[in-house]
Amino acid sequence: MESPTWTKRTLGSTGMAVTPLGIGGGYLGVRNGKLDERVGVETVLRGLELGLNLIDSSGAYIGGKSERMIGMALLEWYQRGGRREDLILSTKTGTRSREARDYTYAGTVSSVETSLELLQTDYIDILHVHDPIDLDPVFVSDGALAALKDLKANSVIRAIGLGCRQHEFHQRCIASDEFDVSLTFHDYNLAVQTADQGVIQPATEKGMGVFNATVTLNGLLTDGDPMARWRERDRRWERHLAQMSPDRLEWARERRVQDKEQAERAAQLWEWCQMRKISLLALNLQFCLRDPRIASTLIGFARPARVEEDIAACWVPIPEDTWDKLYETFHLRRAA
Repeated sequence: MESPTWTKRTLGSTGMAVTPLGIGGGYLGVRNGKLDERVGVETVLRGLELGLNLIDSSGAYIGGKSERMIGMALLEWYQRGGRREDLILSTKTGTRSREARDYTYAGTVSSVETSLELLQTDYIDILHVHDPIDLDPVFVSDGALAALKDLKANSVIRAIGLGCRQHEFHQRCIASDEFDVSLTFHDYNLAVQTADQGVIQPATEKGMGVFNATVTLNGLLTDGDPMARWRERDRRWERHLAQMSPDRLEWARERRVQDKEQAERAAQLWEWCQMRKISLLALNLQFCLRDPRIASTLIGFARPARVEEDIAACWVPIPEDTWDKLYETFHLRRAA
């Protein structure tokens, strides 16, 4: 597969330009629950070979091994003649240990130092506060935001972001004028568009950059039967609920109901595509890429073949009248 010609998009007011598709580091080299680090490295390299310039990770991903694999891939990329200044590296702080999330000043600085070492770089372009369950520890005078502002002032990082699902958290960070990027996930795709007014529009109005992730809803919006995928996942929900602590049961049951609703919506879209011999994967990815407010859509690639498959899907020709019919049938808002 030859590298397509990507038109980069400006990331809010940061001055950075990113490809509309980015390399997500959450599943690098993982297949059937097993990790092959060499496959992870080759996955990153394949994305770079096909012209993607944005890589996103987290200290939480694959127990920190995601950042390490990306760093290994980057060393190989530089040996081939690639340049650090042509890439945009994005990672996260606060969740390096899922058991003890840390949004303190010292913990944030330590996390960023570890990311710098693992990513084999002396600066990080975007550093996101990751998955806080309460924003107060982030905003206190000795919290994560203060640390990130100091790191930005010293050119250790170039931009500050928030990566989480709670729209009210994004809205608080957007209103603070202290954040440069909002990373939203699982909530802007063909089946779900709650981030439209919850995150994307308010961030855009403030001149912030927007990243969109988990756009296939963990495989529901690809080219297989969504309900078959959901039934397999629902069996796992049954096992999880049986083992879950009482304080998490209500949350888990709500998520399970939501998962089924999304699967049913995805099934309607899949059947619509089947009737027209259109790839649901292509339609969904291109739906996300057609929104100019989103600087980049992050895909959690696991292996090189997935990189090629998803990039190819982004370039499948879809007639404009098909889009018109899609928006009309599913009552979708057309991005300006």
